[in-house]
Amino acid sequence: MGHERGRKATVPESSMSDEKFSDPIEARRKAMDYLARREHGRAELLAKLEKAGFDRDAGEDAVAGLIEDGLQSDQRFVEAFIQSRFNQGKGPVRIRAELKDRRLAGGMIEQALADAGQDWYALARQVRQRKFGAGRPADFNDKAKQMRFLQYRGFEPDHIQAAVSADND
Repeated sequence: MGHERGRKATVPESSMSDEKFSDPIEARRKAMDYLARREHGRAELLAKLEKAGFDRDAGEDAVAGLIEDGLQSDQRFVEAFIQSRFNQGKGPVRIRAELKDRRLAGGMIEQALADAGQDWYALARQVRQRKFGAGRPADFNDKAKQMRFLQYRGFEPDHIQAAVSADND
């Protein structure tokens, strides 16, 4: 009766679990799983590791190693993020705000937007045309509606004005 089957007598299960979440190697493994799916910013990756239960120190060590090995790069993340949002029809204002929410440096964001070489005017026209058709807005209310939509999508005022004023055949 005093014999318990299948239980480890040496290390309680809870302390094994605690060790895992304080181990930078385990944290690195988990971070690499996240990076295998898509690029992540440094702060975003740390937050995900903490949410998964890893200690802050273990997460910091893991991410620092990934940066050193070139497996995590905020610059690469920003570039991929801009391209992804551009492909979704989002403008630079919205992209900038989303990147700042992810705690990335403003200078890096501005430089990446400038280097992206995207034609925001053409994108604004395409987005407007997909939503509202090729013709110009019929009246003031229609034009205001289209302008609000493009503003919501994150386009700058000059992009919006050009998109609602142009003939889009």
